[in-house]
Amino acid sequence: MAKRVTKRTTGKNAFDRVADLAHNLWWSWNPTAQQLFAALDPVQWEATNHAPLATLAQLSPQRRAHLLADEQFTKHLAACEADLKKYMRARTWFQRTAKPTQKRMLVAYFCAEFAIHESFPQYSGGLGVLAGDHLKSASDLGIPLVGVGLLYRSGYYQQSFARDGSTEVTYPEYDFNALPVKDTGKRVEVLLGRRHVQAKVWRMQVGRVSLILLDTDLPANRPADRTITQHLYGGNNETRIQQEIILGIGGVRALQALNLRPTVFHLNEGHAAFCALERLRTLRQKGRGLERAMQEVRSSTVFTTHTPVPAGHDRFAPALTMRYLGPIAKGIGLGRRDFLALGREDAKAAKEPFCMTVLALRLSQYRNGVAKIHGQVSREMWLHVHDVKKAADVPIGYVTNGVHSQTWLAPEAAALHQRYLKPRWLGAGPESPWWQNADRIPAEELWKLRNQLRRKLVHFIRGRLLLHIQGQLGPVEELAAAYETFDENALTLGFARRFATYKRAPLIFHDAKRLASILTGDRSRPVQIVFAGKAHPADTEGQAYAAKIYNFARKAGFHGRVALLDNYDMHVGRMLTSGCDVWLNNPLRPREASGTSGMKPPLHGGLNCSIPDGWWPEAYNGRNGWQIGDGRALRTPAAQDRYDVGQLYDMLEKQIVPLFYKRDRQGIARGWVKMMTASIKTVCGQFSTHRMLGDYVTQYYLPAHGK
Repeated sequence: MAKRVTKRTTGKNAFDRVADLAHNLWWSWNPTAQQLFAALDPVQWEATNHAPLATLAQLSPQRRAHLLADEQFTKHLAACEADLKKYMRARTWFQRTAKPTQKRMLVAYFCAEFAIHESFPQYSGGLGVLAGDHLKSASDLGIPLVGVGLLYRSGYYQQSFARDGSTEVTYPEYDFNALPVKDTGKRVEVLLGRRHVQAKVWRMQVGRVSLILLDTDLPANRPADRTITQHLYGGNNETRIQQEIILGIGGVRALQALNLRPTVFHLNEGHAAFCALERLRTLRQKGRGLERAMQEVRSSTVFTTHTPVPAGHDRFAPALTMRYLGPIAKGIGLGRRDFLALGREDAKAAKEPFCMTVLALRLSQYRNGVAKIHGQVSREMWLHVHDVKKAADVPIGYVTNGVHSQTWLAPEAAALHQRYLKPRWLGAGPESPWWQNADRIPAEELWKLRNQLRRKLVHFIRGRLLLHIQGQLGPVEELAAAYETFDENALTLGFARRFATYKRAPLIFHDAKRLASILTGDRSRPVQIVFAGKAHPADTEGQAYAAKIYNFARKAGFHGRVALLDNYDMHVGRMLTSGCDVWLNNPLRPREASGTSGMKPPLHGGLNCSIPDGWWPEAYNGRNGWQIGDGRALRTPAAQDRYDVGQLYDMLEKQIVPLFYKRDRQGIARGWVKMMTASIKTVCGQFSTHRMLGDYVTQYYLPAHGK
């Protein structure tokens, strides 16, 4: 045994082995590996936002020498290597259940953003988080899948708040050599109008799954073309169409350069729709007739649409579209009118913009929304694209989103679940039956967990707010003292998501006097709220929402009871979804396609209080959380706001606050714990990406694979 270990590690010192471990993002959902990286240097681990390679690079010679002499560190490293090896060799669900012809399937999953970990900030919000969780569950389940995206030099922006609450936007510049990506040595060339642009092909390993990323910041390109992949969702419409050409057309060519031959192409949102055009052009070059080529592309393409908000669908002016895509239209054999018709709801409308979602719908056979309600809304929204009269006949189904449980599970909750539920993560399938045993967790243990995680969150909030205060000019002692009063034992509400206006982040402040009474009116029953979220840099209305909350937090009656955290990312998301007692969700119905943030608190016994929109109507049963209103649609936004927030206030005053503070002689809120148990049982298994991927495999991937 000792000889085999010696042979395996010959030629590599401990730090080379740590770097190898860091290059497989399996560690991002493995606490044991994260503990190893944190042990390198706990201060640097926090300073780098939990980036293993950056932490490793900052180690002093003295610290390196100390670690090399530390037998416990060496054992810990060997244990992590063994765990990864065991994971990679384990027999997976797909291996156990797929037929031989099905095992030849390979899914190419295209998306504009991927949120794998906070130290790799290549995401803006829910779409990226879902995509990252999708890859992780594909790895766990053993589904043959490769991700395709872009590698952004500056990622999404970093957010801070000025003293007036306005959003300050800064863009870091990342050294890709310090990130867990590897240069494949491949380059692809893409024609942007009349210009040839090169893209470097990078690879990131996420467990068993590879993520292929393209980057145009190359000396061979013109200066303007080097910046195409500078910012996620940056620039204007011209930048956007350039990025989407690199993603869709360049992505297909990158797969070819790497000798990967997908049998299924999954377009996660319309950003990737140009992928279908490149595949169509390639088939035409091989001599396929136009109709046959289109059928081949359609029959192997899955398209997921994510938004019922019109502004969320990319549209390009006809002239701009043809300027950049004229050559590919010619390669397909389509004239200007017929080519533009592929992206128009009304194929005959000469002035209608070219819509990426319409293109994806026309060139895919398998289409879905991301929740039951969203499927219905999408059928109504895209009725005119299909030659049918009733929305029910529009061929768009749904697969409700989920979350990757291990990514979002706090270590404290994971330990409790391991003790009582005994989850079997390694080799698991789409179903997670152990969550149904949540009543085995003693009430006192579940209540203890809730208090522990809330206490941890409050300390985190204080630390973040004091850092923010220290970064501002002027006297801030009074504000700092107020934030110190954030209470470890108070009922804590959370709201964290993208600050799009339809999500109505500041709705709860509609009647400030009534809210202040709920938060501070009864000193024996304090309530507090923590917010986090980002608006797009160009979304001034969304930024105004953030400023409104920021300034409310400074007003009398809200000091120490309301907090807005800046620079919302996966780390902040994990802290809030694990530590909050109640998760608020109050979008303007039915504009929330699915939402996934509310699926994470139940992993920790958290409860949802939500508008009946997105995923919540599929989960809510009257015993596992609260529903705001009955879903009625009023004539004006102002009337809708008044009705919805009135329902929320009533619920807080008459149900939520009293139940939380109704304690027995042991100090346990038994009624609350009963709801916590129901929340765990009904949400955690059903709304996981394991279940979601199982649905995609059976309903979409295998039919598109065709074998």
